[in-house]
Amino acid sequence: MSNDNLYNEDAKKKIKDMVEDIDFTMMATNLKQAPLHMVPMSTKKVDDQGNIWFLSNKNSTHNQNIMNDANLHLIYANKSDMQFLNVYGMATITTDRSMIDELYGSGDDAWFEGKDDPNITAISVKPTEAFYWDPKNNKLITLIKMGVGAITGNQPDTMDIGKLKP
Repeated sequence: MSNDNLYNEDAKKKIKDMVEDIDFTMMATNLKQAPLHMVPMSTKKVDDQGNIWFLSNKNSTHNQNIMNDANLHLIYANKSDMQFLNVYGMATITTDRSMIDELYGSGDDAWFEGKDDPNITAISVKPTEAFYWDPKNNKLITLIKMGVGAITGNQPDTMDIGKLKP
């Protein structure tokens, strides 16, 4: 197992690549109190500074939680490709119309009354720390290596694992 610790531009690129590959995340807010509040969210983009963007309703529980405490946790998982990413970050809510216009797509009509819906907000998450598990090879090779490892008792070198500090 390879264990990388990436910093700055390398970390931003790794987060961007994995987030764009996986897309959907579970966004956890209200981190200081159990139970956490978790909702599935679709990633809209990762900008050049490494911020992860979402659209959200200004009246949602997670928006309210972010206004009380900007710390949140994003959990990305693509079990079919065996990719996993945990991102801790600080969230900012904006109603900037140009950003909302840029992020809005036709699929968002299921959640909003068009891109001019007065309840739309954009959430920007600035990662502060991330952890990832990313296979070195395609799924078939990874599964074969895991099977050989189970038979031989040797730990297979199948995943890149790392901690990222953007």
